[in-house]
Amino acid sequence: MAVTMTEDRFEELVSEALDLIPPELARAIDNVVVLVEDRDEHDPGLLGLYHGIALTERDSHYGGSLPDTITIYREALLEMCDSEEQVVEEVAVTVIHEIAHYFGIEEERLHQLGWG
Repeated sequence: MAVTMTEDRFEELVSEALDLIPPELARAIDNVVVLVEDRDEHDPGLLGLYHGIALTERDSHYGGSLPDTITIYREALLEMCDSEEQVVEEVAVTVIHEIAHYFGIEEERLHQLGWG
């Protein structure tokens, strides 16, 4: 059964998940916007999405680029969870997973590390 949660509470959980990022890594995050949307229109089951140029791929031509985006999909996450505690955990995993893509960590490695 899906969990019901206000948009404000969900956004609070995303903010709390961002606070889990160690300060030395948080300081390295630049030109990234974190958004919350209901669902991805092309893949309704998608939990999160990083869209941009990973830090490891940036070069001298990157300057002046629009911000990268990390989108967390509220309805997809709420739908897969049975409790608020599970939502808290899944939001944290999803946020960290997408931030890892910003740092250039690929999907396979994230799964090996337990963040898949």
